[in-house]
Amino acid sequence: MKETPLKTKLKPYVLLTAGCIAMASCSKPGAAIELSNELDLERTEMISLNLHLLDSSLYKNAHLQMKDAQGNILPSQELDEDGDGKPEEIIFQATLKPKETQTVSVERTEKTSDTTTTQGTYARFVPERIDDYAWENDRVAFRTYGPEAQRLVDENQPGGTLSSGIDCWLKRVDYPIINKWYKKGETGGTYHHDDGEGLDNYHVGASRGNGGIGVWKNDSLYVSKNFTTYKRLANGPLRTLFELTYAPWKVDDVTVNETKRITIDLGTQMSKVEVSLSTSAPLPNVTIGITLHDKKGETKTDSIHGWTSYWEPLDDSYLGTGVIINPQDVIRFQEFRTEKKDLSHLYVVAKPIDGKVTYYNGFGWKKAGRFDAFEKWTAYLTEMSQRLASPVKIKYIKK
Repeated sequence: MKETPLKTKLKPYVLLTAGCIAMASCSKPGAAIELSNELDLERTEMISLNLHLLDSSLYKNAHLQMKDAQGNILPSQELDEDGDGKPEEIIFQATLKPKETQTVSVERTEKTSDTTTTQGTYARFVPERIDDYAWENDRVAFRTYGPEAQRLVDENQPGGTLSSGIDCWLKRVDYPIINKWYKKGETGGTYHHDDGEGLDNYHVGASRGNGGIGVWKNDSLYVSKNFTTYKRLANGPLRTLFELTYAPWKVDDVTVNETKRITIDLGTQMSKVEVSLSTSAPLPNVTIGITLHDKKGETKTDSIHGWTSYWEPLDDSYLGTGVIINPQDVIRFQEFRTEKKDLSHLYVVAKPIDGKVTYYNGFGWKKAGRFDAFEKWTAYLTEMSQRLASPVKIKYIKK
């Protein structure tokens, strides 16, 4: 398979979320958005805009571009999640100082801005590596395991993996590595050795890895097997979005049908995971796990900010893993230790609402240069929790 480098065209587009629907049609195509940061910290956020909240004359048969107060065009990405060829949403990244309010202009344009970037977000199905599904941004990379990996295990053949856990690929470069690392494996090399870009030395096995799920009942964790189907909904410079589905699985006599929608944005250590479960009877919980491996690391939990984390020695460095969730969704945090291989975990036992649970999973690798101590990693988790609890306020203004 020929490797295709990630060269994404950035189109200038706009962004709106459901907030103020006060903006009626404008006298000429154009609008403005006021962004307000209510926190006492600087933040870079992905702002998301529903195009249907705009006057259709603004974007019909044209493109949109957004400019900051200095007139600079902001890179953005359109999202067409239903695949009908018409974008429903536009996203862009904004950086706001503590307590800052800034204005972004939304303008109609007949041109596109074709900018090539070496960074970005990316995901794909990997049939050449027994059906992995892998995703990444400029900071972190992940993978999980598909049907061919399960078939090999079921038929007692070598090389398979039976797990719905999530693997961490420890990258320390800001450009995409997924295609390059898999190509190494095809050509006799290995991504289990660090040649300067990072490596995969994170063991998943039968564990939940970094953020896999199950249902805790009768002092046991019930889990699905490998994913069976996938659907990529967006793949771009600012956001990648896809869905994984799993074969029906059992929690005692209850049948569970599971879908995960996973989003990864540029510039973050975390993926967003939206779990949807259709069941034949109510479930007591949805439990999110972080493997403790050989149990030689430190654990920490913050029930106020809704996160749990593990900081462990890993070869010649350290790795911090973590899960963030809305504190109101938590039933309890639980540490489970055993001598059985791959079964020691930090758990977040959460209550599903209408069969749904949303959380964030991710990691920080000391060797990547951003987190040289457990305290810095947990400070990141706390700050992200604060940002999630207090999103940037959006107000639409006539122009």
